[in-house]
Amino acid sequence: MARARIPDGEGRRAVADARGGDAAKPVVATAVRYTLQHLGEVAPGHTVEVRVPPYAAIQCIEGPRHTRGTPPNVVETDARTWLALASGELTWADALSSGTVHASGSRADLTEVLPLRFPGGPTR
Repeated sequence: MARARIPDGEGRRAVADARGGDAAKPVVATAVRYTLQHLGEVAPGHTVEVRVPPYAAIQCIEGPRHTRGTPPNVVETDARTWLALASGELTWADALSSGTVHASGSRADLTEVLPLRFPGGPTR
């Protein structure tokens, strides 16, 4: 069963609140899920799995579909790093070089889709 879609207003508020660093866990969870939901909308597909444990994971980016076992293209990071990437506070290259993002596979590069452009403009 598909998860309910997080409305833009609620998601944008959660992202703005979570970026401060002192947000409650449910707010961070909503912010992460909203940004991953948005990533799935702007880069639909099943080639890359983006994981932000313990909150959520999605498959995105067009290309060969992955169906069983460990996906060949995986991006994994923590919530703080993911939200900084999604909002443009951190670049993909800087996150990779600092080791805060682990990316494996030839298609596990989110440079073309980050930062995310949210409906209604920036969340700052």
